[in-house]
Amino acid sequence: MIRSATLPTPQPTLPSLTDNNRLRLLSGSANIPLAQEVARYLGMDLGPMVRKRFADGELYIQIQESIRGCDVYLLQPTCRPVNDHLMELLIMIDACRRASARQITAVIPYYGYARADRKTAGRESISAKLVANLITQAGASRVLAMDLHSAQIQGYFDIPLDHVYGSPILIDYLSSKQLPDLVVVSPDVGGVARARAFAKKLDDAPLAIIDKRRQAHNVAEVMNVIGDVSGKTAVLVDDMIDTAGTILEGARILKENGARQVYACATHAVFSPPAIERLSSGLFEEVIVTNTIPVSEELRFPQLTVLSVANLLGETIWRIHEDSSVSSMFR
Repeated sequence: MIRSATLPTPQPTLPSLTDNNRLRLLSGSANIPLAQEVARYLGMDLGPMVRKRFADGELYIQIQESIRGCDVYLLQPTCRPVNDHLMELLIMIDACRRASARQITAVIPYYGYARADRKTAGRESISAKLVANLITQAGASRVLAMDLHSAQIQGYFDIPLDHVYGSPILIDYLSSKQLPDLVVVSPDVGGVARARAFAKKLDDAPLAIIDKRRQAHNVAEVMNVIGDVSGKTAVLVDDMIDTAGTILEGARILKENGARQVYACATHAVFSPPAIERLSSGLFEEVIVTNTIPVSEELRFPQLTVLSVANLLGETIWRIHEDSSVSSMFR
């Protein structure tokens, strides 16, 4: 079951939204259920659109209503199949630009290609920057993204970018469980800032760090734990769970160091094989993710909890449209 978190922010003034005919919400095929939830929060319908493929696999998109002079929000996470969904987003942006939309905002709950955000060896591509260039050149006026893999990606865009976080939804859910002797754990050194901010909002819970050395992509070698986890409820916090190798090795070493229970929290449920087998292995009390990426029924398992980010995205879209503060939502 997908649960919607209650935000500490006011509901938008829906009569005003009804009167203002300039806002349009369109969805790509990547996560239509999330887009429908966002539309319900805003008290509107998704814009009609024709989406089909030619025999050779080429995408065709046509907006089925006038958007001339409108502020258009295109919701499309670039999740699996990443290339298809990215290309679909670019074509939607281009279609809106050629339809004379006043402003085009690409709403990207999950930003693909984000892990290649710098050169770590010779002759590598910085694909996170390449994707930013593609979105900008296609004609987007601004971007709304959630929990980017690294904060520096914001600087890759030459257009305004609003960066929002799924952590308030995860924290609200964890707080409601009133877990005893809580310790927040970063699965690697690179995630310390994220885990520290997470711990601070959980009543200044103590922080632990897993020292890890990666030998290859999607292969993690855990070394040791920095901090006290013995007899405590450990909450592993990351931005995404892909193959679950990192989070699984983290749970193992936490158990070896005496952690009583281990919870896993992440915004993006990428869930590439063999993630489900690893996450349902019995090491985790609960795995908590959000629906920035759709989690199909075959990827569900008993310990999984999926929280909805629809209200958060809907409130952010409303604030952008009304030229209100977005950052104040997270204070």
